[in-house]
Amino acid sequence: MEKAKVYFTDFRTKPFGDGLPAKLKKLIKEAGIGQIDMDGKFAAIKLHFGELGNISYLRPNYARAVADVVKELGGKPFLTDCNTMYPGHRKNALEHLECAWENGFTALTVGCPILIGDGLKGTDDILVPVSGCEYVKEAKIGRTIMDADVFISLTHFKGHEMTGFGGAIKNIGMGCGSRAGKTEQHSSGKAQIDETLCRGCLACMKQCANNGLSFEEENKKMRVNTDNCVGCGRCLGACNFDAIAFDFNAAVELLNCRMAEYTKAVLDNRPHFHISLVVDVSPNCDCHGENDVPILPNIGMFASFDPLALDQACVDACLKATPLPGSQLADNMELPGFIDHHDHFTNARPESEWRTCLAHAEKICLGTRAYELITVK
Repeated sequence: MEKAKVYFTDFRTKPFGDGLPAKLKKLIKEAGIGQIDMDGKFAAIKLHFGELGNISYLRPNYARAVADVVKELGGKPFLTDCNTMYPGHRKNALEHLECAWENGFTALTVGCPILIGDGLKGTDDILVPVSGCEYVKEAKIGRTIMDADVFISLTHFKGHEMTGFGGAIKNIGMGCGSRAGKTEQHSSGKAQIDETLCRGCLACMKQCANNGLSFEEENKKMRVNTDNCVGCGRCLGACNFDAIAFDFNAAVELLNCRMAEYTKAVLDNRPHFHISLVVDVSPNCDCHGENDVPILPNIGMFASFDPLALDQACVDACLKATPLPGSQLADNMELPGFIDHHDHFTNARPESEWRTCLAHAEKICLGTRAYELITVK
């Protein structure tokens, strides 16, 4: 496979010149987004709206720049993300939209509608067959995302406590999974019910197709039938009271492989384009309700038709950067007995692992890790 083209521009701007949104527009146009037939097409722009309390997520101005270019090309853009697996401020569409609004994402600020990809409760998904994969036969993807004619990822490239970093593949594969899809990727276990939160409403039982739940009439509480529960996660979206949970117990290597295969399900058989901004590189995911200081300096904006080459280019640029003093990464490197992994993301979170994700993505022909970096001034 020939090298993929990855386009890059830094965050430098000139006084009284164009700002960063204009620079992002120039980048994606140079990278060839105009090659996609957008005329009259619905274009999903997938990004993370940030958890409440976190302020390292991408600013709405960047989303507006991408939406504006799509509209210039005749497309009909919308911003989207799917609901979270865990309790928080983004576990259903109502709270998710309120969180997005509080973080500055509105139709007025971004210039296009905002739609939650897997519906009100995170149960509006579609089973998408995945060809040539080992771990996922049918991915559970938010229906709205699969209904789009064109798919665009806009990613905040940052650290992650499990997968080392969160790049395009994580933004797509994990982010586009419904609540059940996220459960499939994260968990190899079965549902758990907190009786103190269970209301006995039976809503979860209606979603279970495997007799994995049983209702105790005596105390009006739901129980998990562990012999029958297959860990599909359908019950998770049905509960409005956060009484059902799954452990994040999948091995990181397995999580990485499933994530890559979910990404393939989202992208196969339709036009797609990918953008990553290496800025405010926090050590943890934007799903956290807080953010630590960046571990690395702001590097720049990247764009490509190949999400794997894009992730490889971003991580390569990060590994060449100098850690920022006073960050979690710098603190770790000063600890007695510190073992240098020669990898900023592993040094920041030694329990994390990212290489299996890129290796598996290449194995299943999601893209190539070989790339040509083209700088846009």
